[in-house]
Amino acid sequence: MPPPSARDTAPWWTSKTEVEEPTVVVGIVTGVHGLRGEVSIQNRSDNPDRWAPGGTVLREDGAALTIRASRRHGHRLLVTFDGIADRSTAEALRGTVLVVPESWLPALWEGEWWAHQLEGCEVRTASGRILGVLKEVIPNPANDLWVAVDDEGNETLVPALADLLIDVDVEARTIVVDDVPGLTAPEEPD
Repeated sequence: MPPPSARDTAPWWTSKTEVEEPTVVVGIVTGVHGLRGEVSIQNRSDNPDRWAPGGTVLREDGAALTIRASRRHGHRLLVTFDGIADRSTAEALRGTVLVVPESWLPALWEGEWWAHQLEGCEVRTASGRILGVLKEVIPNPANDLWVAVDDEGNETLVPALADLLIDVDVEARTIVVDDVPGLTAPEEPD
């Protein structure tokens, strides 16, 4: 008989939830704050309502955590989950990746996309130069940075700016960016 899975041995304060669709990372528990079960979250969600009291996020094993309270504390987001009442219990969540099913994401306007939808798209310039496959979207205060990696492992950081993006076709898995010397194209000789 195989050993019990993490889902089968989940603590009483979580609920077992089957997730049959792709999920999106919305946060990571980075630490504990205080003695009453509050945790610090590295927020990866653009949804302003994601951490509202009564909301739910899932651990990667599918166990649901219900948000009791959340607040900003300096540059950190502090969250309290139902059933997590002390530091020791909260400490067990350190490092936990928090996700939601894609179907829980709010609808987007035409021409907008989620970062996870872009990963795996081929990135090329208007002149046809292949920059590589988009491997990561790095959130940045001014604008996101897209990391395109070519077949040799060379990385190109592409700022997600309207002036630089020519076409993003999530269905076709392609992104076309402007040729900018020193950024998306080789430097022009003087």
